[in-house]
Amino acid sequence: MSALLWEVCQQPVQVGSQELQEALLNRIVCLPNHVSNKLEGKNPPVFFPQNYFPFLGGTIIQVLQKISDSLREEILGILVPSLMEFTKSDCIWQRICWRLVEYVPDRWMEAVVLGFVQQTPGADVLSRLLGNLVVKNMKAQFVVTQKMLLLQYGHTTAVLQNLLGYLALDSLRRALLIKALQELLETWSSSSAVRHSPPEQQQYISKAILICLSHLKETEIESCRQELLTSMMEGVKCHLDSSLPQIRHLGMIVAESISAKINTDGPVLKFQYEENDEARELKSLLVQTPPFCAVSSLACDDRNEKADSALPVVLESSDKSHAAAPVMLDEEQNTELDSDDDLIPYDMSEDKEVKIKAPVYIRDCIEVLTGCEDMDKWEATVKALESLVRKNPEATREVSVELAKILLHLEEKTYIEGFVELRQRAQVAVLTTDPIPVAKYLTSQFYSLNYSLHQRMDILDVLVLSAQELSYPKSHWKTKHSGAPKPCIQLPHGSDSSKDWRRIVDERIKNKTRRFATGQSQVELASGPNEFNSVAGHFFFPLIQHFDRPLTTFDLLGEDHFVLGRLVHALAVLMYLAVNTVAVAAMGKALLEFVWALRFHTDSYVRQGLLCCISSLLFSVPAECLLEDMTEELLETQSWLGDVVEKDPDGDCRRLALQNLLFMENLKKKLQAAPS
Repeated sequence: MSALLWEVCQQPVQVGSQELQEALLNRIVCLPNHVSNKLEGKNPPVFFPQNYFPFLGGTIIQVLQKISDSLREEILGILVPSLMEFTKSDCIWQRICWRLVEYVPDRWMEAVVLGFVQQTPGADVLSRLLGNLVVKNMKAQFVVTQKMLLLQYGHTTAVLQNLLGYLALDSLRRALLIKALQELLETWSSSSAVRHSPPEQQQYISKAILICLSHLKETEIESCRQELLTSMMEGVKCHLDSSLPQIRHLGMIVAESISAKINTDGPVLKFQYEENDEARELKSLLVQTPPFCAVSSLACDDRNEKADSALPVVLESSDKSHAAAPVMLDEEQNTELDSDDDLIPYDMSEDKEVKIKAPVYIRDCIEVLTGCEDMDKWEATVKALESLVRKNPEATREVSVELAKILLHLEEKTYIEGFVELRQRAQVAVLTTDPIPVAKYLTSQFYSLNYSLHQRMDILDVLVLSAQELSYPKSHWKTKHSGAPKPCIQLPHGSDSSKDWRRIVDERIKNKTRRFATGQSQVELASGPNEFNSVAGHFFFPLIQHFDRPLTTFDLLGEDHFVLGRLVHALAVLMYLAVNTVAVAAMGKALLEFVWALRFHTDSYVRQGLLCCISSLLFSVPAECLLEDMTEELLETQSWLGDVVEKDPDGDCRRLALQNLLFMENLKKKLQAAPS
């Protein structure tokens, strides 16, 4: 609809177009009636009058916004390039341009300033066109230092560089640059802003901070060093507390950049994170790029040349680093000369690697893992434990809880490649071999004292992986290794007729067979009993019952919200795997109460997990049980999902909420269409 209206608006006025527009207008307004007549009353909900006309109103607003943007681009697309050319070498034209923008009415100032910033190729050109407009006009100052930096986040990096570079090119405007940096840092270090702002806005603010830092001089850094340090400490804490990796990476990069600026001589902050394209782009903003156009050398624009005084400092520092390079090379050569090259190496050509035999009994493995000092034997035991547990289920059940306890507290005594995975697979093997007692032990330890957050998350991972293995049939594991020959008819050797009788019969059958369609042959899927059916409650209910009880070292509803997010996602997976089990209805009701208690959580990762729980619940619990036992709860949940779609700042949360609403609508249609 929006594309149709926009195409009509773009067409030039011609003879007879008035009749066409009236006919089109009539069709658009009466479209619900026409659709209803064609479908004989089976109208889709979108064409109901209460839904169609609000949709039409929103479409009209979108088209009017396109028209406004198009007209602005057409006007400024001609005006700005001409002014850029005229002001390049004429001081009079610069004065005319400054006076022109100064007398723009306040209600149009934002559109004019934004158009100039977007159309100009560099900060020096923007400074030539606007002059000190932000100093003289308070509306322009608000747009540049507040609205475009703190209230909007859809502008490109080039627009940010133009905007902040414009503030840095004149001594009268540099005070506004420092003020903008302080307000950006205040927002960046606010825990409330980190929790409630979308990741795109936080990335935008981080880019603005880094560009501001690139324009600061040494004297300016010295004057606000303590303020920068305070903001850095508060901001990095807020970002590292976030459950989203992207937000944590932003906090690390900005904190490193601030630390490098304020501690030029001393130690600086250094974090470990993945050097991806986003990180490299952010770090590149700390280095000022040369201007696109040369700055005018006229007397009325001499103040812009002050900004170039900072460039030789960078060149000098780079020269110093190159000058120091030969000294380092000389020191390395001296150390190489002092090495012990004259010593004769020991002959190890005939040495043979001694293979340590792993234990063959479960109890021997327990003794090795708890008290053995032989590291080679300990390593062999860790590598062989999973297969040993799966081969000896009866022996494992006798010591399953003890073995699970040992593996939960097992630490890496010596380096083993893939140690974490080996330990986790052994834990999964123990839990799937003896599910009920081991699940009771692990779920009880999740809420116990004296466990690290990493151990608690390990428990969640082991429970989820074990539930996944138990819920899948095991017959396909056996068929992979089965080498039994298939039964077949043996033909006597030496018979001449036996060589081509099968071919003759196949050809006759093929010639006399009529095929209407051909398709891929269906592969018979592996089937078997769902072992998770009888133990699903032991995995699920102990995890959900103590989440609101804070401990001395563990508070899910407080600062340990990252573990809460992992718990919520684990419960969603367990609910999904419990489909067609006996306890699925009770699990669904308990999970819905759990979601309802945490629906307003401030952390977006937790809210995403809660919405995943709703999806798993709608998928796993039979629709009849949902309507009979949870009707009121579902209506309240539907209202909450609508609020999330409209108001949640996180894009993933909005998408998941919309998917759940569509899922609920489809379930409702299926129940209405089903025969009673």
